[in-house]
Amino acid sequence: MSNIFIDDNGSGYPFVFVHGFLGSSEMWRYQKEYFKKNYRIISPALPGFGESFNAQSLNSINEMAKFIINIIKQKNIDKFYLIGHSMGGMIVQEIAKILGDKVEKLICFATSSIGDIPGRFETMDESILRLKNEGIKKFIDRIPAKWFVKGHDDREYYLCENASKNVSEETANNALHAMKNWNGFSNLKNIKNKTLIIWGDKDVSYNYEQVETLNKNISNSKLKVINGCCHNAHLEEPDKVNKIIEEFLNN
Repeated sequence: MSNIFIDDNGSGYPFVFVHGFLGSSEMWRYQKEYFKKNYRIISPALPGFGESFNAQSLNSINEMAKFIINIIKQKNIDKFYLIGHSMGGMIVQEIAKILGDKVEKLICFATSSIGDIPGRFETMDESILRLKNEGIKKFIDRIPAKWFVKGHDDREYYLCENASKNVSEETANNALHAMKNWNGFSNLKNIKNKTLIIWGDKDVSYNYEQVETLNKNISNSKLKVINGCCHNAHLEEPDKVNKIIEEFLNN
């Protein structure tokens, strides 16, 4: 674990944050700052991504989930709150599948029950092919801009640049294949955790049908839509997202 970055900050009930594709622990900066006053925030960077770019990347969502679970066990955490964004939302569904009610409350943010996402701005196969043909630098310049309504011009876009600047083609390719090959739909009925689903209505990575599928099939869930936001609503409207999360945790 020597090349793995794990931000462990604040005090109180444990709250684990899992970032998405081409992300980092820093992508949660406004959530970590807000919630560390009342919670112990555990926010790792996945192997090969962000602050853990020197670590060997993983090529399955299940292995990424086990990686997070291993961190939780090492920190002697029993029960905890859990949030995952995008690919991280797939990972947290897998964690809930493995750990069950140890996940006190679950937040699935801008994500889906399947990794080969219908309605995405391009298919996973197209992303895999374009990564190979255009190279990692052009790929990284092209993809994260789609996560903001304002694209490259968003004031928080620099966080995506920071997160992805050291990501290798191998890491990106492994993650794309991990998502493409993952399907959690059949397990949704088994998720009994109290669940919040968050989605920005301008998201071009995950359409409404994807989050509504989560909401309809997870029995104890509710969906909150952030109007005027894209995939990175937690950076575009951090105060709004933080208040929605806080209300969910407090009730």
